[in-house]
Amino acid sequence: MKEITSLSEAQDFVCSLVEIGPGEIVAFTGAGISTESGIPDFRSPGGIWSKMQPIQYQDFVRDEKSRLEDWRRRFEMQTCFQKARPNAAHRALAGLANSGQLGMIITQNVDGLHQVSGVPGDKLIELHGNSTYATCLDCGARAALEDQRSKVAARQTPECEICGGLLKAAVVSFGQAMPQIALARAESAAQQARVFLVIGSSLVVHPAAQLPIVAVKSGAELVIINRDPTPLDAYADKLIRTPIAKTLGSLTDTLGF
Repeated sequence: MKEITSLSEAQDFVCSLVEIGPGEIVAFTGAGISTESGIPDFRSPGGIWSKMQPIQYQDFVRDEKSRLEDWRRRFEMQTCFQKARPNAAHRALAGLANSGQLGMIITQNVDGLHQVSGVPGDKLIELHGNSTYATCLDCGARAALEDQRSKVAARQTPECEICGGLLKAAVVSFGQAMPQIALARAESAAQQARVFLVIGSSLVVHPAAQLPIVAVKSGAELVIINRDPTPLDAYADKLIRTPIAKTLGSLTDTLGF
């Protein structure tokens, strides 16, 4: 295991990744890639969950007060998300994805910034869903968040126009089952990776945090770019402690992404 703390050395290393064969790099992104875009972290000290308790999925389903509070928070977060723009790290990954160097981006983030940066839909797996729209818990129909604002303001739970089921922001809440299709796709991508690149994840949320282990057991080189230590650092071939946007941004400068 090699730890890199020099920004220039980290930049040289990430630029060398373009020498890897097409599709053999898989990126796994967490909150740390988006904090430099102004998206608040959830789990770090001082993050969102240290200031308020998350709403459990079962409470959302059975209790209107919990549902309305969840919706209030979603609109509050929506304001933040709408102001955010992809940073150099998002753009670098989008460039790698569109050039064919990157086989897949697996993300724990729900902010939609990978899509905004230009990552093709078939190259992106959202393990924890997406907070920029809502879905029906019964029929799965998609709905715009903004269309629900007047109902929430009137203290009414938003309901699906198609079947009458409960609408909820399309994120995986605490206590809610992970999307099995997305998880299976992520595991398959991890098994096929030659380099598994963890970017800005604390690697404490399961089952997503097991994906680097899946990759390592399948023979991948594990590279972790994260400010703080993670529980899986001992499995890494390289640990990079430099700022994420500046580190990956070197790819856009070098390759013109």
